[in-house]
Amino acid sequence: MKAAIYYGPADIRCSDIPDASIRNDHEMLVKVTATSICGSDLHLFRGSLDAMMERGTSQTGHELIGEVIDVGKAVSRFRRHDRVSMGYSVSCGHCYMCEVGQTAHCETTNKAVYGFGIPFGNTNGTHAEALVIPYADGHAMKIPSSIGDLDAITLSCNLPSAVIANRLTSIQSGERVAVIGCGPTGLMALEIALLKGPGVAVALDTVEYRLDVARHMGATGINTSIEGWKEAALAATGGRGFDKVIEVVGLGETLQMALELVRPGGTIGAIGVFCEPGFNLGLADVFLRNISLHMNGFANVQPSMWESLRLLETGIICPHDYFSHTFALKDINKAFELFAQKEDGAMKMCIRP
Repeated sequence: MKAAIYYGPADIRCSDIPDASIRNDHEMLVKVTATSICGSDLHLFRGSLDAMMERGTSQTGHELIGEVIDVGKAVSRFRRHDRVSMGYSVSCGHCYMCEVGQTAHCETTNKAVYGFGIPFGNTNGTHAEALVIPYADGHAMKIPSSIGDLDAITLSCNLPSAVIANRLTSIQSGERVAVIGCGPTGLMALEIALLKGPGVAVALDTVEYRLDVARHMGATGINTSIEGWKEAALAATGGRGFDKVIEVVGLGETLQMALELVRPGGTIGAIGVFCEPGFNLGLADVFLRNISLHMNGFANVQPSMWESLRLLETGIICPHDYFSHTFALKDINKAFELFAQKEDGAMKMCIRP
C-alpha cells in the first residue's frame, strides 16, 4: 500500500510499504477516506524532531476519517463498514491515566502517538491508504453520516484541542481575550471563545490572510511582525492586559508574548506543541503577578471528542470552512511544502488517498 514516509527535514514522500494488517485482538484495520496535516506535523517537516524519526521508515499523520475494514476478536464497539475517527494519541481507556482523563499519557501504550516516531510508539500514520488502530475500543469513535469528511477530520486533534483551550482558560462574558496563532486550531479556539461573549477579542499572527479570517469573525486582528504590535494589543485592554490568553503556536517567543500580554491574576492556556528544550521563565514575575499558566500541547483529546462532535452536529462550529486545498496522497510532499510556506492562502490541507 502507499503511505507517507519521513526521509528527513523537508522530505516526506509517498512510498510503497507492506499492507497494514491486524496482529492483535484489540486492533482495528481502517481504510483512510481522508486525512490532513496538523500544525504539529510541521515540526516533523522542518526537522525539529529528526532525532526521533527513523528515516525511510517512520510514517506520518494523525488525523483521520475512515471506514472499518476488519476488527480483532476483542473489539466490541465497531464492525466492518463503520465510519470512524480516533484521537491522535493511542489510549487503552482503562489504565489509571486514561481513567483520570490523561489519555495522552496512557500507561498501556506508553504515550503512543500516530505518525510521530520512535519515542511515541513508532506507530503507523494516517497519511496512508490504510492504518491499524490499536486498542480501538479505547479511543476510536463512530462518526454519523451527517458529519462531512472535512469536519470529521478535525475530531482527531484540532477541534478537541480548541475545546480544551477554552476549558483551561474558562473565559467569562465581558473578559478581554487574546488568541496567539490563527491557524485552524487557533481559529476554532477563537470561535468557541467568541460564543462566551468576551468584551474584547484580539487575534495575533504574522499571516494577514489568517488574520482576515479572525477579523471576519469579529475579533481585532494584529500582525505581530509589524512594529508596535504589543502596544496596539494592550491598548485594547486599556493598558491593563488580557484576562485570558490562548497560545496556539508552540514557540518560546509566542509563550513570551502571552506572558507579556496577560494581566496580573490572568490565565494563559498554552496548547501549542513546544519542541524547544528550554525557556527562560521568570518565576518571580509569574509569582508576583499571580499568573495561572496551563501547558497542554500534549493534549488529552479523547475525552473531549464527544463534546467536539456535538459542536459539529449542532452546526455551532464548521471546520470545513478552514480547508483551503485538497491533495492526493501521492502529492503529500507538495501539500507539506505549501502548508509550511503558508502560500496561496493555505489554511488546512485535505489529503485523499
